[in-house]
This record gives sequence, structure tokens and C-alpha cells, in this order.
Amino acid sequence: MQLSDLHVVLKVAEFRSITAAANSLDMRTATASAALKRVEQALGSELFVRTTRQLRLSSAGERFLPQCEQALTLLAQAQQNLQQDAERIEGELRIAAASDLGRNVIAPWLDEVMAEHTGLSLKLHLSDSKADFYRDPINLALRYGSPTDASLYGFKICSVPRLLVASPEYLARASTPQSLEDLPHHNGLLYQLYDITYDTWTFQRDGQDIKVKMPSDRAANDGDLVRRWCVAGKGLAVKSCLDLADDLLAGRLQPLLTNSQPKGTELWLICPSRPSITPAVRLLRESLTGHCKARLDSLVKAGLLDADRLGD
Repeated sequence: MQLSDLHVVLKVAEFRSITAAANSLDMRTATASAALKRVEQALGSELFVRTTRQLRLSSAGERFLPQCEQALTLLAQAQQNLQQDAERIEGELRIAAASDLGRNVIAPWLDEVMAEHTGLSLKLHLSDSKADFYRDPINLALRYGSPTDASLYGFKICSVPRLLVASPEYLARASTPQSLEDLPHHNGLLYQLYDITYDTWTFQRDGQDIKVKMPSDRAANDGDLVRRWCVAGKGLAVKSCLDLADDLLAGRLQPLLTNSQPKGTELWLICPSRPSITPAVRLLRESLTGHCKARLDSLVKAGLLDADRLGD
């Protein structure tokens, strides 16, 4: 028996007329009559006693239809409850994020979201290594760079310029580089991953990529530590302006060589599958997009970032 047929039968019982039931359901009388016939055939009993002048419930109908109506009511309530649950902002967010971004930028934003939606819980996995949904206990990842795995679902949060920066203390001691050609005479604070030290920085000047190999006395697999070294005056660093925003606005770091900028990147929120895109994930995407835009706009307003570098 189809649920649609049962709804027709209940309407026939309500109006004591197949024609009236069909009119109320905006269907042809023949269609309603066929639905009633299918239900009776499935039950092996006639639900109505038909005469030339009226339609009344049979003894089988008197037993079956009240329970049928209760069952359909319970089913409708269950469907409504399920829909409400599907729209509820709750559940566990297990998020992987880069060390500097996650610790100093994202974590305070997540606190705001959780304060407003108390049904949420959080496990934050901080690492500059690329998270693996099959290996790591996560259901979301915030990554710099667009996803290359076609099996994953991603939402672009924003374009993210990178900046070459140093502290006023370092510049006072080592002088301010005037061109890319000056950089090999300075100390680079480098990022290291899986025993690979990224000591070659790529810049864009006059539409061309220019690579500069940097001497260095410090490297780390933690982007937060690289930024802290830079603030402490240990050398030059290339970092995402999302990570650098607070230090730039406070004057702890200064952008350098603004006419020859490091290549930018993008921030993406990655999900392992379509069913994992819950209302909580959609809320998180909206929150991150708004916060990132405000953070980048503050740098533009302060004259520390060219608005043209923000892209779409």
C-alpha cells in the first residue's frame, strides 16, 4: 500500500464520497476510486459499504481506518521531527587547521559560534601537515590552497594574499631591503615539512615569477613559531596576511617590497562527503567567510594591503 493511497482512503471516509474526496485532493474521481480499490485489494477487505445513494464504513473499515489515521499522524510527526533535527545546529566539529591560523585566528571565532549554539562541541586538530580524512579523527579541514581530490567537497572562504614582512627591530639592525636582489643578504625564517626546508621564495614582479633562495639560521614545521620568530626580530618571513593581520595592525611587523609580492593562496573549508555538509558546517562556512572578509578589509583600510590582491 502506498501512503498516497491511504491518504485518499481517509479523505473518502471523511467526506463519505469518492467524488468529494477527489475534489478536496484536486484529483480526478477515477484516480481516487482506483486508490481506494488498491488499498482494499491489499487488505483483502472492503472498507466501505456502497449503495446507490451513500457510502458508509464497513465493519472492517471501522476497525482499520482509525488506526490508519493514527499511524499516518505519527509518521507525519516523525518526519517533522526529523526535518527539525536536520536543521538544528548541533553535533561535534572535528576540525583540522594550520597551526598559526587555527590557534590565533580561528579558535576565537569558533568560541563565538559555540557560545551562541550550545549544542556544538569541538575538537581542534592543529598541524601544518595536510590532514587526511581517512587517517585523522576529523570531519572538516581548513586548508590553504584549493582541493585537488575530486572526491572531497570544498567551499572557498576567501582569496588570501601572502606578504613579505619583518619587525621594525630587525629592519633597524639589518636595514630594509629595497629590491628582491637584496633578499639573499638577509636572514629568512623558513617553513619545513617532512624534512624538506622551503628555502626558495617565489615572488611576482611585472607579471613574472621570480625565485629567491634565502639563507637562514632558523626553520620550523610550525607556522606559528615562524611568525613569532619574525615578531621577535630574527629575520624576514613570508606568511598569509590572515595570520599576520594583528601584528601588522599593531605595528609589530611591516610589509616589505610591496611592488614584488609573494604568490597568494586561497582558504578552503573541506568536507569528506556531501552528507557531512550539515547545518553546523553551513553556519561555520558563513561565519568564517564573514570574519575573514572583515580581517582582510581591516588591512586594506589601514593601507597595509592592496584591495586588488583580494580577487573574487
